[in-house]
Amino acid sequence: MAQWLYRIVPARPEMVVEATAEEQELVGAHFEYLVDLRDRGILILAGRTQEAEGTFGVSIFEAVDEAAARAVMQADPAVAGGVFSASLHPYRIAVARDGLE
Repeated sequence: MAQWLYRIVPARPEMVVEATAEEQELVGAHFEYLVDLRDRGILILAGRTQEAEGTFGVSIFEAVDEAAARAVMQADPAVAGGVFSASLHPYRIAVARDGLE
């Protein structure tokens, strides 16, 4: 199975410190989506940088091909809802702690 990374960036940079109720709801759904992907064995890891300015997130996951990977990214509620813009990249973990390779 191939590994993929999708990078997300807030569509509205101020959202990081002043999220609207709708943005908060979609970010919550985004988190639940990632937990579900993890529980189904698709997601390897996800996280975000901790700066208020220029922050971005990454999700590393497995999919059979680019079409399947793009479908995972586009099904993210915060991506589909326009809270985050996203880009997809082929990826391969080269070095990891035990259990992540």
